[in-house]
Amino acid sequence: MRKENRKKEKEMEYYFNANLKNIPPSASLAVSEKARELKKKGIDVITLATGEPDFDTPYAARFAAVKALVEGHTHYSQARGIEELRDCIAKKLRKENGISCDSQQILLTPGAKYAVYEAIAVLVTPQSGDEVMILNPAWVSYGPMVIAAGGVPVEVGLSFENNYKISREILEQHVSERTRALIINYPNNPTGCILTEEEAQIVADFAITHNLIVISDEIYERICFDGRKNKSLASIEKVKDRVITINGFSKSMAMTGWRIGYLCGPQQLIDKALLYSQHTISCLSDFCQEGAAASFECQEEAEEMVKSYQNQRDMFVGKLNEIPHVTCHLPQGAFYAWAKFELGDMDSVAVSEFLLEKAHVATVPGASYGKGTDKCVRMSFATAEKDLQEAAKRIDSAVRTYLNGGE
Repeated sequence: MRKENRKKEKEMEYYFNANLKNIPPSASLAVSEKARELKKKGIDVITLATGEPDFDTPYAARFAAVKALVEGHTHYSQARGIEELRDCIAKKLRKENGISCDSQQILLTPGAKYAVYEAIAVLVTPQSGDEVMILNPAWVSYGPMVIAAGGVPVEVGLSFENNYKISREILEQHVSERTRALIINYPNNPTGCILTEEEAQIVADFAITHNLIVISDEIYERICFDGRKNKSLASIEKVKDRVITINGFSKSMAMTGWRIGYLCGPQQLIDKALLYSQHTISCLSDFCQEGAAASFECQEEAEEMVKSYQNQRDMFVGKLNEIPHVTCHLPQGAFYAWAKFELGDMDSVAVSEFLLEKAHVATVPGASYGKGTDKCVRMSFATAEKDLQEAAKRIDSAVRTYLNGGE
C-alpha cells in the first residue's frame, strides 16, 4: 500500500469574546440536566430547581393570540411594542405600582431577562472599568449579564441571619467612583423577601448621593403573600428619574414561553435601550403582544395562582422547618423556599448534591446566587402539592439518616 505523505490539516482556531471566559453556565439548568440524567436511569426525581409556574396561561390570553395569528397579524411590528400593550402596561404601573409614566416610556422586550440586559448595556461602557453593584443573594444571570456587557459586577452580600435586610452601611462599603448602577430584585429570587418602604428609602437616598441608576427587577411583584405589597422604587418621587423598572408576564401570568418583558424608565434611557432593540431583535411578534394585552383581563386567574402558591408555601415551608438542622424563613413573595441546611461541613453545593443523590430531590445550590448563601438551597414550590409533600418527606428522611450516622 502506498504510503501517503499528506500534511495534517491545521485545526481551526476560533476567537471568542474574551468576556465569555468569565461567564459560568446557568446553575439551575445544570441541576435540571443532572435530574434528567437520573430520570433516564429510571430514578424517580422530584425537580424543584426551575422557576416555572405550574399553571397554563389564562385562556383569554391564549385565545387573543390565536385569533391574532389566524387574522394574519404576523408581520413586523413596532420596535417599542404595540401601542395597545404599552398603554395597558403604563396604566397598570400607574394604578398598581404608583409609578408615574406614559406609554412612550415603555419598551417591550423578549422576556424580562433581555430587558435587564438592555438596561445594563445602556449604562455600562465596555472594558472601561464601569461597575454594577448587585444585591446578593441575586438571580444567577445578573453577574454574567454585566460581564457580557463589558462591565464589572460587584456583589453586595446581605445576611441570612437578619433575613437579608438592606442597610446603608453595607451599600457604602461596596460603592466606588466607578459605580454606574445598582441592581435590586424584589420580590427576591431566591430569598422571597420583598422591598419594604424603609429599605426603598435607603436605596433611594444612596442612589441620589452617588449619582447612580437603579435597575429594579420586579418580575415577581404580583406574587406577594399574606396581604403584603412590594414597594416599587420608581414610585418614590425623589428618585423616579434614576430608576429603570423591569417587569413582564412570565411569572404572574404563567407566560414563560411567550418571552414578553418590558422596561419602564426615564425617556432618555428608554430611547437608548430602543437602539439596542432596533439593532438586535427588531421587534416582538404582534400576536404574542395581543395575547399579553388580553392578560390584563385575567386578574381572577392571576389571583387564584397566588392563593395556590401561598397554600403550597405554608405547607412546604412548614414541613421543612420540622426537619432538624434546617431553617427556612417564610417567603413574603415569589415562589421559592430558601432553606439553610446545617449538615456538618457541607456547603451549598454539597447540600444540593446530597439532596439529589439521597433524597432524589433536585434543588439549586445557594452558591449560584452569590454572597450570603452558605449552606442554602433554593426550591420552587410552584409545583403539584403531592410532589411537594413527597419531596419534604424524602428530605426529612435523608437528613435524619445522615444525622444518625447513616449514608
